Amino acid sequence: MNMRLIHVGLGGWGLDWSRNVLSKTKDVEIAAWVEIDPEALAQAQKNLDLPAERCFTSLEHAFSTVEAEAVLITTSLPGHVPVAIAALNAGKHVLLEKPFAPSVAEAQQVVDLAAQRECVLMVSQNYRYFPAPQKATALLRDGQLGTVSSVNIDFRKYDNSAPRETHRHYYITEPLLLDMAIHHFDLMRMVLQQEPRKVFCTTWNPTWSNFKEPPAGALTVIFDKGTVVNYSGSWISAGKPTLWAGEWHMECTQGEIAWTSRGEEPDRLVMHQLQETPQEVELPGISLTDRDGSLAAFVEAVRTGKEPATSGRNNLPTLALMFAAIESARTGEPVYLA
Repeated sequence: MNMRLIHVGLGGWGLDWSRNVLSKTKDVEIAAWVEIDPEALAQAQKNLDLPAERCFTSLEHAFSTVEAEAVLITTSLPGHVPVAIAALNAGKHVLLEKPFAPSVAEAQQVVDLAAQRECVLMVSQNYRYFPAPQKATALLRDGQLGTVSSVNIDFRKYDNSAPRETHRHYYITEPLLLDMAIHHFDLMRMVLQQEPRKVFCTTWNPTWSNFKEPPAGALTVIFDKGTVVNYSGSWISAGKPTLWAGEWHMECTQGEIAWTSRGEEPDRLVMHQLQETPQEVELPGISLTDRDGSLAAFVEAVRTGKEPATSGRNNLPTLALMFAAIESARTGEPVYLA
């Protein structure tokens, strides 16, 4: 039987979820759509051809009108926590977009409530659902090249040519660290199977940038088993664009693992053992990638009762690393994580 789900948040990203993810899945049935902005709701009804009797401007109205066991939250960040709390208090399982709360304290509040209500709370960290990072994780876990000592990650995109007045991306808060690098922070934790303990970050915004807040930055993260990660990211890079997961070079005792993921080109991973010719590694086949993978993992967690890899609880260190990087960039000082 399909999971009946209420979709909350029908702005640009919510519409994208509807068109490119929800419309294709066979495991989920959309019971209702909720958008607090009447104009945005009317536009979504028109664009997606939604039945008016199942479209609501109030989540409570939707709960009282339709039957559903879960809620998908694709609102803007300020809506994440209040919608999640309302859904959990109604006994609904919750899948929501990253970052899932505007502070670690609020995130912990939602995590505690989910545990109290015995509901699944999962964050869609969709970059995990690709072949290259999963293979890199397995290679490190199996120790084929020994212990990883350091990792260098580069993320480069150029998004600085649109009209400044009308391009939404130029006005979002922390366009690199909060909106983009959180994906890379989560991949660091997944691939290394370690937790961050210290971060030092600097960001910058050149005079010719169209962004209101810094679109470029560099940081060093030290993890609990000693691995050091050096990360460089930019929305205004004139260099060759990377794929969305960035370019990773992982230095190990007996060689290097280099990989890239999520983009117009297929994932790729190369293993270079010392004194040997680099070899491209065959990657595992994954039937559902990206947000399709996130949604499938959520459905499985609800059906089995098993905690998903990116549950709210498991996602707390990713969120903490993101906020620590922002704090370090703003204060100019290193930040330690508990």
